[in-house]
Amino acid sequence: MLVVFAIILLALVLFATEWYPIDVTAILIMVLLMVLEPWTQITPREGIAGFASPATITVLAMLILSSGINRTGIVQRIGQRMAAFAGFDRRKQLAATIGVTGPVSGVINNTPVVAILVPVIADLAHEGKTSPSKLLMPLSFASMLGGTLTLIGTSTNILASDIAAQIGAESPALGLHAFGMFEFTKLGVIVFAVGAVYLMTVGVRLLPERVPADEDLVEEYVLQEYLADVVIPADSSLIGKTVGEVLGDENLGIDVLQLIRYGERFDEPLARKEIHENDTLRLRTNRDTLERIMDAEGLTFAGGPKADAEFYPDGEEPVLVEVVIPSGSFLVGETIASSTFRRRYNANVLAFRTRGDVVRDRFEDIRVRVGDTLLVQAPPDSLTRLVQNEDFIVAHEFDETTYRTEKIPFAVGIIAGVVALPALNVIPIVVSALSGVVMMIVTGVLKPNELYTSVEWNVIFLLAGVIPLGIALQQTGAAAVLGDGVASTATFLPAIGVLWVFYLATGLLTSVISNNASVVLMIPVAASTAQSIGANAFAFVLAVTFAASTAFMTPVGYQTNLFVYGPGGYKFSDFLRVGAPLQLLLSVVTVLGIAFFWGVRV
Repeated sequence: MLVVFAIILLALVLFATEWYPIDVTAILIMVLLMVLEPWTQITPREGIAGFASPATITVLAMLILSSGINRTGIVQRIGQRMAAFAGFDRRKQLAATIGVTGPVSGVINNTPVVAILVPVIADLAHEGKTSPSKLLMPLSFASMLGGTLTLIGTSTNILASDIAAQIGAESPALGLHAFGMFEFTKLGVIVFAVGAVYLMTVGVRLLPERVPADEDLVEEYVLQEYLADVVIPADSSLIGKTVGEVLGDENLGIDVLQLIRYGERFDEPLARKEIHENDTLRLRTNRDTLERIMDAEGLTFAGGPKADAEFYPDGEEPVLVEVVIPSGSFLVGETIASSTFRRRYNANVLAFRTRGDVVRDRFEDIRVRVGDTLLVQAPPDSLTRLVQNEDFIVAHEFDETTYRTEKIPFAVGIIAGVVALPALNVIPIVVSALSGVVMMIVTGVLKPNELYTSVEWNVIFLLAGVIPLGIALQQTGAAAVLGDGVASTATFLPAIGVLWVFYLATGLLTSVISNNASVVLMIPVAASTAQSIGANAFAFVLAVTFAASTAFMTPVGYQTNLFVYGPGGYKFSDFLRVGAPLQLLLSVVTVLGIAFFWGVRV
């Protein structure tokens, strides 16, 4: 037990600090459990059992199904109709954001739903003269609330269902079983409704306008002091030399974005471009470095950008966009320099937003993390490639994106079948989901080569890696020890009070580590606690599941929060200010709802 507790402590530290990506941490934990088999009692077969778990396979299939839905463009169509309905009315904008996102997240994995809707909502905000900050956090929160509506709303629900079924098989007296498709929908509807009312009333008042509605990206990132055009005079010593020779030194801290010669513009690659008299160089650097280079080389300052339209006056010019880095992107763990991002996409990174901090200078060697936002200057053809690449979420909608709209009826029918068959107990959810994947290929909604790019492999490896940790908790008796410890609170708390403690503990844990890891750690302990105090184990498992699916208090608690962190211009404290009261409110609503529908005592 001590060895398992030590591994859990290591896991918590690594998940919270993000020293390694969460999927790498999960695999490390899995390996440690197998290597330390004499103490952890996890055999190699049990160690890799997560890869064959119904939960892992179901989540994999649901990610593919969600991708198929996305490629038809149906979510974008819903979003565009939502924008047309909302117009300039802020209340309608917020109501439409919550009202569309929640129900859709109930039947499609909520992470890709937010990835799709970020650009839709950002554009809706700007066109409707509303700060994106007022809509993007509610978008993320609504997706989490919607994820509580059905079994397939989030990967957390699917994993919790699988763990409950395993514990129920080992301890039949607990009465635990796999969740039905709509088993907790009645509670989910109440939670969603209460959360929506909060966001529409209290939440919108607590949300600051971090990004003014009429502010362009140059102003938002305060780039006026970092972007400048300089002209090469006739007597400059730079004439005849290449851009790389005179300005290519990384220690100099100057990035040449463009060279303009007699109206003709040259972008990447510029290093070997020879400098001529009267050339204009568009530079990104800080004001002190700019002044030094101008004094040393006699350059003439020709001004700096004041707005996107002035910076890029003609349609063929590069445009400014925010690019959010989702999980699974090739950029995660890389730096801007090491990733060759500029060469791949002929795009310049002008600023870098990471965990709420904006870096405008010398950011090429900062390691990129999930949720980081890049302010990118890219020509239209490169922008199209960025939009179509699942390694990025471009926070702006573009008409050039093509969807398989003719496949919408097939996609909707397949999803309906995937939901209905398990709900009617015809076939298990894992069989239904895999059958749906096959039908997506047969009907042409997805192409065979898109199957593998549709899967967020880091999520799959995370699930496979943490599942053995839950097994170790049970087999070594560690879960029972923790359960007995928590059960001791029953001497001064009623059973419903202990249930509330579990909800709060899971919510706090999920705020700093992966929601899937929280479920793996907390459900065995919750089941043991319920057994010790003679309570309804299903009620305790459900409390943990709901708490893990509603991580509102920090941007790192849930992927969707990271997706809106940069485009919303939020600070870390904004999530605590808006999310903590919501988490506390829902802890009471959820616990009372569980007690009403399922009872706390056996």
